[in-house]
Amino acid sequence: MQTVKTGVVESVRTVKLEGTKSPVGTVAGGAIGGIAGSSVGGGRGSAIAAVIGAVAGGLAGSAIEEGVTRKDALEITVKLDGGGLIAIVQEADEQFNPGEKVRIVEGGGTTRVSH
Repeated sequence: MQTVKTGVVESVRTVKLEGTKSPVGTVAGGAIGGIAGSSVGGGRGSAIAAVIGAVAGGLAGSAIEEGVTRKDALEITVKLDGGGLIAIVQEADEQFNPGEKVRIVEGGGTTRVSH
């Protein structure tokens, strides 16, 4: 079931939605770093380089994944028709301007602003 409220946009601010941090980027980066590190030196030096390469690769892979999955978003502050003020952050897939009449749709644990 969804609940729909109406209101007027008070303000709109551009923000960033944080990217995902799944183990995929860390594991992939770690594997690549470990392979690259193991080709450095020989014997114990190769093993140490492989560990250092895996750790550095894992950190880099995680950071790259987060950067690639980061998205532009909007923080939309809405004055509700029934009173009250709410702020909703959502992906910037629609543009909103102060003074516009909007709907706030709530359901399934999410809330969105729409025209």
